[in-house]
Amino acid sequence: MRAKKSLGQNFLVDVALQKKIVEALHCSRSDTVLEIGSGRGALTRHLVGRAGHLVLVELDDRLVEALREEWGSRPDVEILHQDFLKLDYGAVVQDPTALLVVGNIPYNITAPIIFKLLELPRPRDIILMVQREVADRLTAEPGTGDYGALTVGVRCVASVERVLQVPRAAFRPVPGVDSAVVRITPFAPPPLSADEERSLRVLTRAAFEWRRKQIQKILRDHEALRISRTRLDDLSRETGWDLTRRPETLSPEEFVRLSEFITRTA
Repeated sequence: MRAKKSLGQNFLVDVALQKKIVEALHCSRSDTVLEIGSGRGALTRHLVGRAGHLVLVELDDRLVEALREEWGSRPDVEILHQDFLKLDYGAVVQDPTALLVVGNIPYNITAPIIFKLLELPRPRDIILMVQREVADRLTAEPGTGDYGALTVGVRCVASVERVLQVPRAAFRPVPGVDSAVVRITPFAPPPLSADEERSLRVLTRAAFEWRRKQIQKILRDHEALRISRTRLDDLSRETGWDLTRRPETLSPEEFVRLSEFITRTA
């Protein structure tokens, strides 16, 4: 089957890499695994029989039919013909917090998929194939060029580890970029409430919209924040921070602390 450019399809054909990705998931017969974008079954064939319950999510009509022909008769495999971004996986599995997720995902919707996966309640562990540049951003350190809103948004609620580098030659058709496999492990229990996470997202978006400006100016002048000079003085005394710093120098932990201060003193 030819790949559909409209769905961002690039099929992983390197069998050794397929096996390494599945091995990185550390699943067993006691686990429920959800695979995003099962495609032609590159990862699926290594997951069948290894997971106790395997949920395959695929949008492409042709590929869904092929998946059903090959594995549809197995009681431990469930095939969902659906857009993952519209999926309520809480309705698919009994305990979403025990779920393992794996996928070679469409690169044009990487960020939406990651943030959907990090909505509460979160899976236990996530293994994703992403563009190498996205992996660089997810694992970036404060003060570097790759560090930004995506880094902070993910690393405030989960740890991130680069698992594998994947050359473009491992795919058909060959994409124009190299890839990497990352492990995203949500913190358990979640460190922030749902309301605190919403406040943190507002702060993070505002900060990186004005990433070249000083923290004190962003907090004071951005329409989403409007922090008074008195509260800024309180923040400086409480934290000891130099508020002339730029947002890209704040660690994810400092963003959490800043968000908590704003919420507490609002």
